[in-house]
Amino acid sequence: MPARRLDGKAIAQQIQSELREKVSEFALEQGFIPALAAILVGDDPASQVYVRNKQLACERVGIASQLHRLAADASEEQLLELVGSLNRQHDVHGILVQLPLPKSIQTTRILDAVHPFKDVDAFHPENVGLLSQGRPRFLPCTPHGVLQVLHRERIPVAGKHVVIVGRSDIVGKPLAMLLQAKDSPLGSEMANATVTVCHSQTRDLSEQTRQADILIAAIGRARFITGDMVRQDAVVVDVGINRTEQGLAGDVDAESVSQVASAITPVPGGIGPLTVTMLLANTLRAAELIHYSTRPH
Repeated sequence: MPARRLDGKAIAQQIQSELREKVSEFALEQGFIPALAAILVGDDPASQVYVRNKQLACERVGIASQLHRLAADASEEQLLELVGSLNRQHDVHGILVQLPLPKSIQTTRILDAVHPFKDVDAFHPENVGLLSQGRPRFLPCTPHGVLQVLHRERIPVAGKHVVIVGRSDIVGKPLAMLLQAKDSPLGSEMANATVTVCHSQTRDLSEQTRQADILIAAIGRARFITGDMVRQDAVVVDVGINRTEQGLAGDVDAESVSQVASAITPVPGGIGPLTVTMLLANTLRAAELIHYSTRPH
């Protein structure tokens, strides 16, 4: 029997509906609307699409959005000056720096400059440190999206063996920390997993992936995970988004894996919509933090 399709788009719409109510209540109680400022450097077509999708999502839940554009040849100092200005603006609660940045700009230096209270992507080292200690200020957007899909599809991770293929700072590493923690904002059933992280230097990768109760592909290579790499009835989460001549493709060869797995997230329509949605949740959280805590300077 083909694998059950885990519809991330439908789950994202459900969560956005919940967020719309929360944002409305917050605005009524506090007298202001949470606001997200996006920074786009250059004219990369994919980045423009991503930013536009985030703006539309903001509109759907009632969050104010700003777009700040800089030319592709903008200097690192110009970008730092813009980030500093947004840090100081009390009516901006979240700051999103759209990646990738031009090669002439040090990405780490820019992300470190975003105030940790406004770091809705959860990239700042202070927020990464809090996550590693099990007391996150913000949950990283894509890892949180993975947890939401599993949680709302009633697929607990506690006691399960989860294998993550990919060790990026954006997905693999923070997701591993969340899954092996003792608890989570979604309950202990969405934590307490035994986690194996694989990468390009892993020996006998297929042997590792076939041990997974839950296999998460985040390696950035189109259709890399094939059916012979998946344990019978495993749950497969495809985080990858790769642009190919045939269109968008995930890191999973959906056709062959669907014949083995019990459930699978599609691409598109799987984790991608959840990543944007969790960014909105973090923006509301940032507005709450900034309102109830000492304002950043």
